[in-house]
Amino acid sequence: MTLISRKSQDGAVLLVSLVMLLVLTVLAVSSMRGVTLESRITANRAHNMKTQNIADAALREAEFRFYGPGNLADKLEAKATNCLAANTLKTNGINSPCLLEVQTDRLLAFMDQPQLAKGGDLLITSNIWMPYRGTDPVTNTEADAHYNSILADVAGNAAVNAEYGGRGEGSGTYFYLNNGKTGDALYLQSTHANIYLGLNN
Repeated sequence: MTLISRKSQDGAVLLVSLVMLLVLTVLAVSSMRGVTLESRITANRAHNMKTQNIADAALREAEFRFYGPGNLADKLEAKATNCLAANTLKTNGINSPCLLEVQTDRLLAFMDQPQLAKGGDLLITSNIWMPYRGTDPVTNTEADAHYNSILADVAGNAAVNAEYGGRGEGSGTYFYLNNGKTGDALYLQSTHANIYLGLNN
């Protein structure tokens, strides 16, 4: 029987230990990288969801400002002064919209690229995005969120199903294109129709 001398085994345990330690380190680093990546993905999703929710809230306010019979003239004709931060949202529902005037032949361009609404080719009078303040009428809680609307003429006539002379009184069905945005990356759009009885009703 041959006995293995102690001298021939010197350093074997150390070598095996170092190899095992290296394998464990690689596994630990790989696991940490996976956790870091998942954390970034989760944070990015949360940020995107928050951004979209803010833009959607701004879009809902753009629509809400057309509800009710109050300030009907401002809901039928563009008025740049209504797109100021001082035009706060009123709880009684009598609000004025941020209604922009857009060239009829540029309507499709405005729908496709609302981000170009900065006083370039698309707009005639107003180039302002209304700041969205959330539920706080004083503090601009979401300074990066904005919205606006345009009156979408149908075949050159803003009023549909209006009786003779009804367009002049503001009666009929009116269609609006609304935009909501957060920053300069996310833009949301909606369209809605409102029926008004006119200024004399």
